[in-house]
Amino acid sequence: MSLPTISPVNARELVRRGARLIDIRGADEFARSHAQGAESHPLDTLGPVTGEAPVVFLCRSGMRTSTNSAKLAALREGEAFCLEGGLDAWRAAGLPVEEDRSAPLEIMRQVQITAGLLVLAGVVLGFAVAPAWFGLSAFVGAGLTFAGVTGWCGMANLLALMPWNRSAV
Repeated sequence: MSLPTISPVNARELVRRGARLIDIRGADEFARSHAQGAESHPLDTLGPVTGEAPVVFLCRSGMRTSTNSAKLAALREGEAFCLEGGLDAWRAAGLPVEEDRSAPLEIMRQVQITAGLLVLAGVVLGFAVAPAWFGLSAFVGAGLTFAGVTGWCGMANLLALMPWNRSAV
């Protein structure tokens, strides 16, 4: 069984009447921006969601809630919905979003930026300095492939240890 979707405007009305807004994104994503009044309960640690009030689950784009709809439904005995379009749609509807621009970028965005820069550096150095530098791009590509296959990302773990990430993660 999967959960029905609800528009941001209808979700906001439910929240005004006492519904809970549960953001299933990671803590680092939530710290950067979230719907006003949302609770942070990352999907990987989310347990049964109890209480009488309806629940609206959301993520950034609606993809995570949609993909995990059956899991979310199993964690909730009462009335529950997935926010159609996620936080992006909530924001586009002009609904209140709390943002902390001083919070670090999400770890996966940091990985994407770092990997992209390393690949670009490897290509530029490979053409400009010595072909051996192409190995840097190959190493990063192999690491990303390994992360995708195993679910373990060494670069994400390394970036999480950086001083700018310690308070958010």
